[in-house]
Amino acid sequence: MAEHPRSAAETAPAAPAASAVPPEVTAAAEAAPDGAAPARPRRSAATRAAILAAARDRFAADGYERATIRAIAREADIDPSMVMRYYGNKAGLFAAASEIEVHAPDLTHVPPDEAGARLVRHFLERWECDETLTGMMRVGVTNEAGAQRMRGVFAEQIKPVLAAVCPVPDEAPTRAALIASQILGMALCRYVLHIPPAVNLGHDEVVAWLAPTIQRYLTAEQP
Repeated sequence: MAEHPRSAAETAPAAPAASAVPPEVTAAAEAAPDGAAPARPRRSAATRAAILAAARDRFAADGYERATIRAIAREADIDPSMVMRYYGNKAGLFAAASEIEVHAPDLTHVPPDEAGARLVRHFLERWECDETLTGMMRVGVTNEAGAQRMRGVFAEQIKPVLAAVCPVPDEAPTRAALIASQILGMALCRYVLHIPPAVNLGHDEVVAWLAPTIQRYLTAEQP
């Protein structure tokens, strides 16, 4: 019996099915050595959090120039391709890792004689609920890129708040620097260097010691 010619549809190779595998799974499988089970994939939010935490550690320890995507990925226990997928390059990763929002309080709605205490208490609470601030403090004291980012945060987010209550607006930058010397100094001793007396102080004690000085920087007409 003569065979009928087969149609093009019958002879064409079947198109591969679209993959529904998320990128975390693909990267984990590609990174696994031959014969080894791939690392368990993480959800996107957890992956990003692990990458950023590792990035802050490596930037603090190695500095911006010496920190590498590979070392950051190894510390985050993830394939380097995932770091590149989320952040593009090291500059993009550093920008994300150093993104800080201090949520400075509006001191115009605080009784004038309570502004110093309000500011100190706010920063204590921010530092203890957001590890990003401590991470960037560590980066800021070890390399210039981190220090520049910290300066930017204070210029963009703190100085305008102080200018609104400063009795001499032209002195706002100077007063902001003086306030930073107190708040960042306590943060360094308490959260980075872990100096025991600073660590052991309760919130009310920190406020009691620092607030009068901060209040003077905020509202005093003269030094």
